[in-house]
Amino acid sequence: MAAAAAVLCTTAAAPWPTAAAAAGTPSTAASSYAFAEDAQPVDGAKGTTGAGLLDAGRTYRSSLPRDATLYYRLHLDAASNAYVSVTAVPRADATLSITDGIRVSVQDAHNHSCSNERARFGAAKSPHPITAWGARTTSPAAPVCRGAGTYYVVVERTGTADSSPGAWDLEITTTTEPRLKQAGATSPPETWNSASPTPVSGAVGHSQGGAGFSQAVSVGQGVWSAGITPGQTLFYKIPVGWGQQPSATAELGSVNGDGHGYAIDALALTLYNPVRAAVEDANVGYDGKQKSASLAAVPAVDYTNRYAIPDRVNAMRFAGSYYLVVHLAAGVAQKFGDGPFRLTLRVGIEGAAQDGPGYAGQSVPANVFQITAQDRQAAAEGATADAHATMRAVAAGGIGAGTVVLAVLGVWTVAARRSARAR
Repeated sequence: MAAAAAVLCTTAAAPWPTAAAAAGTPSTAASSYAFAEDAQPVDGAKGTTGAGLLDAGRTYRSSLPRDATLYYRLHLDAASNAYVSVTAVPRADATLSITDGIRVSVQDAHNHSCSNERARFGAAKSPHPITAWGARTTSPAAPVCRGAGTYYVVVERTGTADSSPGAWDLEITTTTEPRLKQAGATSPPETWNSASPTPVSGAVGHSQGGAGFSQAVSVGQGVWSAGITPGQTLFYKIPVGWGQQPSATAELGSVNGDGHGYAIDALALTLYNPVRAAVEDANVGYDGKQKSASLAAVPAVDYTNRYAIPDRVNAMRFAGSYYLVVHLAAGVAQKFGDGPFRLTLRVGIEGAAQDGPGYAGQSVPANVFQITAQDRQAAAEGATADAHATMRAVAAGGIGAGTVVLAVLGVWTVAARRSARAR
């Protein structure tokens, strides 16, 4: 009995996998950002001298003080495209202005700018993760920033002196894209279906988003529901192959209470590509009645989209896992309570997946610009790709533990019967 109890206690105490924890009801407090578990610490330098090296394929964690400009270092070859994403995470209680945000640029050793992008928190002034990206590209080739050598990633805080003085945490990722085996067209498609997509309908499945890019929950075409609280940000990822065109609508349900007023830009929906570059976003205010935010049409994934000027075309340059990030402004709680509120996410993926352009090598990290059968299965079921293997392991462990318990109980029963006969 003691042995059986010990086994039962051990089994009950075993931790559930992350996917199971993420599927629970969200906290009423603003959720913190889930940094990648393998993120390595790196300090930004105040100048190029002493700038920490960012290796391709790795994820880093850093910190950005107010009014600061920090430098990080890249070592690039002459042929690959290199992408860097920087996610800034302020404290949940931070005070922000409408202009607060970050600027990310990539510069060569001669102080030439290869790219310059920024991200802001917006009119809601709600603390949440924001992401900006930088790039050194050889296709399309820039008039500067050519050749192998040392490049610098420059991260700056933008905004006003009215924001909170505390530092913002940073998550930095680096990705390289190989050149093509054969050179192709250097002009984007002249026409594409730019009509506003019709929101997907059908049966609703539950899929609670993750708390960061590294914990984004896979969803495919369909209708998905979740609970979301003011100040919370949910991360999803959708598999989008070459030639496919994604669409998304986020709906916030009505409240059953005495709340009143209006929360500006209460619900924000953003689409990011596989290297976490922003593609398109949509925002909608909230007055307690059901509201929806739909992304404007984006083109189907095509290698030559990179030669276009508009961001929502240019960023649709490769296949892979695209991210849908949903944020509910913290100010909603002041007018309509702590929630959770009903979130409905309608995801559409038009077109059949096509063959890629033919890379001459592998991306770093590997398979960033590919979709596997496992990815598609996970998306269809609304779970992370590795969640199924984890749950199978847990199930196997549970069955194994149950077998041990039954065996121990059987031995105890036989021993008890023998003892009774002996008496």
